[in-house]
Amino acid sequence: MEMDTSTIIWIVVGVIALIALIAVIAWIATSNRRREKQVEGRRHEAAEMRDRAAEVEEAAREREVRAAKADAAARDAQAKAAEAQLEAERLADRSREHRSDADRLRAERDEHARGAEAVDPDVLDGGDRAPSEGEPRR
Repeated sequence: MEMDTSTIIWIVVGVIALIALIAVIAWIATSNRRREKQVEGRRHEAAEMRDRAAEVEEAAREREVRAAKADAAARDAQAKAAEAQLEAERLADRSREHRSDADRLRAERDEHARGAEAVDPDVLDGGDRAPSEGEPRR
């Protein structure tokens, strides 16, 4: 059995075609695995990003709670400050009343003192007291 050249060429072409077909199938298989690996990597990356987003959202909520508490504390402090301001104004009014009363009482005292000097026989016209008996005149 002798083969002619064209048969050998067709066998060689067939073997080359078979090798090429096997190479294409292998390339497609590895390409699919590579693509699946990339897709899985992206899924994993997306899951990590979602986890991070959830952590950031929780941190934002915690900050909002802190901000609300700080806002409430600030409003409370402002209310206390307003209350203290009203108390300070009330005390200042009371202080002015006491000063006014003290000034009025001093004026009344001065009026009584002038009245006493006016009726006192021992007070001279200039407001000086006359010397008592036995006291030298000035």
